[in-house]
Amino acid sequence: MPAERTITCRAFAKINLDLRVTGVRPDGYHELRTTFQSIALEDTLVFAHIPGPFRIDCDDPACPADRSNLVWRAAEQLWRAARRRGAPRDVTVRIVKKIPMQAGLGGGSSDAAAAIRALAALWGIKLTPERRLRLAAGLGADVPYFLAGGTVLGTDRGDRLSLLPDLPRAWAVVVVPGFGVSTKDAFGWWDRDARDGQDGPRRRRRPRFAVRGEANDLQKVVARRHPIVATLVAALKREGAYQASLSGSGSAVFGLFRRKRDADRAVAAVTGRRRKIFVARTLRRRECRRLAAN
Repeated sequence: MPAERTITCRAFAKINLDLRVTGVRPDGYHELRTTFQSIALEDTLVFAHIPGPFRIDCDDPACPADRSNLVWRAAEQLWRAARRRGAPRDVTVRIVKKIPMQAGLGGGSSDAAAAIRALAALWGIKLTPERRLRLAAGLGADVPYFLAGGTVLGTDRGDRLSLLPDLPRAWAVVVVPGFGVSTKDAFGWWDRDARDGQDGPRRRRRPRFAVRGEANDLQKVVARRHPIVATLVAALKREGAYQASLSGSGSAVFGLFRRKRDADRAVAAVTGRRRKIFVARTLRRRECRRLAAN
């Protein structure tokens, strides 16, 4: 591998246009039906051949730089796939974070998918699409989606994917309150409320990605602990969002608008202390693939 070789990737965020919890699996994971959608909010990852131990550097001090980072675990899997001994080495990954963490936007999973692509290229590993998906699923339920991008239906744990027609172009106003929500906590709250009879698994029809009203089964349980979530959803709807919801397990809330000027105007209604607000267009599948390496 030439010492000067680097690969730069863009790892795009996602929102969940809907998310239905349909039950609990025997292994403890939850059965889901969710519609993923890529948006033009991205982390940038630079993979460089630098002699020495594998290393992650990030401009966000809250981002882990050890094995708890999915990029590190992706490197371990690719290193084994290359039949190399010991721990990964001779690569440094620089991550420029724009996707907030613990926001339900998939930043860590998207970074991991980018690492699978980049490290396979750096280390000369030929992966079939099936093997690439298996590696991704081993890292996390959302990671396989980021190998596809665009508008995709996810079932089972969210990792069984069915490509859907791309959502017509829209603009997303994404609001991240001044706190994060871990996926483990959100599903734990859902389980607790289900046991208490407040919400519970129920059979649902195939979700649509143009649903009006509450489209995320986790929204109520998160909003019970963080009422600002319901306040932000209501504010975006008042500003004309044709859909507004919690994304994933939160804490991010999004509203969809057909025109950018309407999205820009809605920002004033949700601006607040310690909140991060992004206006990002939705991305089609081909755009994700084309832009990922630019």
